[in-house]
Amino acid sequence: MPDLIPGEALIYERANGIVYARYRDPPYNKEPRWVIGGDPDALSKEQGNLFSYGQWQEMMDLAKEYPTLKKQLQKAITTYIVLKEEK
Repeated sequence: MPDLIPGEALIYERANGIVYARYRDPPYNKEPRWVIGGDPDALSKEQGNLFSYGQWQEMMDLAKEYPTLKKQLQKAITTYIVLKEEK
């Protein structure tokens, strides 16, 4: 988030679950908008993450019911551990 300019009005926009702010009046209205909040899943996607913490928790819960998902997650974790150790 940029340093706010005192006395300048802001416009808030919501797009795809993310809330942005931008300046309303010239000359500052040419500045790009910036993220100020939103849905955690949408924010994770905006930041380039594969999934949010909430989605990870949901996968963990589903893995308790579905052995195939549990097996695939175990493989992913094993791959992660191997790659982390190689680093």
